[in-house]
Amino acid sequence: MNLGDMIDKDGIIPALQAHDKKQALQALSERAGAITGLDVHDIFTALLQRERLSSTSLGRGIAIPHIKIAGLKKITCLFARLEKPVSFDSHDGESVDLLFFLLAPEHAGGDHLKALARISRLVRDPATLEHLRAAKDAASLRQVLTAPLTSHAA
Repeated sequence: MNLGDMIDKDGIIPALQAHDKKQALQALSERAGAITGLDVHDIFTALLQRERLSSTSLGRGIAIPHIKIAGLKKITCLFARLEKPVSFDSHDGESVDLLFFLLAPEHAGGDHLKALARISRLVRDPATLEHLRAAKDAASLRQVLTAPLTSHAA
C-alpha cells in the first residue's frame, strides 16, 4: 500500500498551529472534511470517540489517529507537522509533533490495517523521522512520505 495513493494533494499540513490535542484533531477534521466532502462534525466526533478508547500516539512524537467512517469512498491519509508539540496522552509521556490522520471506509477492514502498517513501517526509521521534522514545505514532506521503503533485512 503506497502512501502517495492515500495522501490527497491538500492532505499535507507542514506547520499546523494547535495548542492542544483537541485543537489539532479539530484542524485535521476540518481539512479532512474539505478533502472528502464528509461532514466535519461527524469526522471530529468519530475521532474523539476513537481517542477515548486509547491514545493513538505511538511514542517518539508520533500519533496516528484513525477512524472508519460511513460515506467515505477510499482510504484517505492526511499528514500534519505541528509547529509546537502538544500533549497527546502518549504512553511514553512525550508530546506529539507528527500526526498521520487515517480515514477509512466503514467496511475497509483489511485495507485499513494495511495502511496503518505502512505508516508504522515508515515511522520506524529514525532517518525518516528526522527528514519529516526537517522538511521545509509540503512538497518536501510529500517526497519523504512517498519515498519507497528500504528494507533493513539481512
